[in-house]
Amino acid sequence: MHALIRYATAPEQRRLWRVLLGLLLIAITWLALVPNPPQSLSTGWDKTNHLLAFGSLAFTSVWACWPQPRQWGRLVGALLAYGIGIEIAQSFLPPRSAEAADVLADGLGIALGLLAAWPIVSVARRR
Repeated sequence: MHALIRYATAPEQRRLWRVLLGLLLIAITWLALVPNPPQSLSTGWDKTNHLLAFGSLAFTSVWACWPQPRQWGRLVGALLAYGIGIEIAQSFLPPRSAEAADVLADGLGIALGLLAAWPIVSVARRR
């Protein structure tokens, strides 16, 4: 496990994490703004989709920004702003609509993504 953490947090891997983060942002933006997203990519419940999307973004962002995970406050702010921006855009795109509950699900996903990263960050800091 420690070898995997060392590999994942190595400076040369940061580019890979940033590419993955960029791809996630593109995919999530597309899924959020396309009028009828593919149902095969859905969990079946909109709030779970938000939770998983933003959890993935938060977890990946920690490693894309490594070794500066202390900037988690900025990360949370940026991801919430992204989620709010998506909701605003959806309000102008029928049949989409904006929902405050979606932003709440985004926030919960961000918290879970950071919570998942925390034990790994703790081990990585000790090396």
